[in-house]
Amino acid sequence: MNKRNLKAKRLVIKIGTSSLLYQNTNRLNLRAIERLAFVLSDLKNQGKEVVLVSSGAIGVGMGRLGLSVRPETIPEQQAVASVGQGELLGIYEREFQHYGKSVAQMLLTRDVLVYPQSKKNVSNAFQELLKMNVIPIVNENDAVSVDELDHKTKFGDNDQLSAIVANLIDADLLIMLSDIDGFYSNNPLADPNAEMYHTVTKIDANIIQAAGGRGTQFGTGGMITKLKAAKRILNNHQTMVLANGKNPRIIYNILAGEPVGTLFTPKEMSTKEGLA
Repeated sequence: MNKRNLKAKRLVIKIGTSSLLYQNTNRLNLRAIERLAFVLSDLKNQGKEVVLVSSGAIGVGMGRLGLSVRPETIPEQQAVASVGQGELLGIYEREFQHYGKSVAQMLLTRDVLVYPQSKKNVSNAFQELLKMNVIPIVNENDAVSVDELDHKTKFGDNDQLSAIVANLIDADLLIMLSDIDGFYSNNPLADPNAEMYHTVTKIDANIIQAAGGRGTQFGTGGMITKLKAAKRILNNHQTMVLANGKNPRIIYNILAGEPVGTLFTPKEMSTKEGLA
């Protein structure tokens, strides 16, 4: 299989809740966060620009509050997210400080990107942070985001948010780290014959049909949300790789062009690089 020619300098890395928490205890996987901070700091040392989109606020809040079941009401979810977001950012700050890197919190709601002036302000903030050699850590502002009646401020999931951020800052590559090795023809946990797609150039009915439902009890995503994010990336003529985030060092393999995970890329790029 041909090596991929990604040549990415400006990166958006999205890591899901399932990669940040131990599923049996709903507690933070500190080793995973430590590894992630090491890899992203090393990428910064290589001269790359990095934005991290991190899920996990509600999951971390649940762990802190001793909750085993995700709250159902919006006020409960907002309160738990408020608790979790502060703890999560604090841990990120401490880990990145070990490598001399500064981070900044960016909490976004969908309405910020709907209005041109607000969208411009957010874009300007990202650009300045990157100029300052800071790593923006992005999450949805769960404490205030709702999706009721005419007051729609939620992105819906951080998979979509990561694609929106990649569009907004004109990233070269979105790397989406999840709890699965890539995109399969069927659920690999239920079907041992499921085959992984190494390259996807179009999100069509067959691709959507292969996607499953919601992810873990601590997260909100699933394969459908990842495909929606990939569709947004492809429509903007950008590139995305979906891979397993169990060990964040896989980012090195992706950037080295190794055929790990599933590459979502515009058809003209895949044909040019022999990836179709």
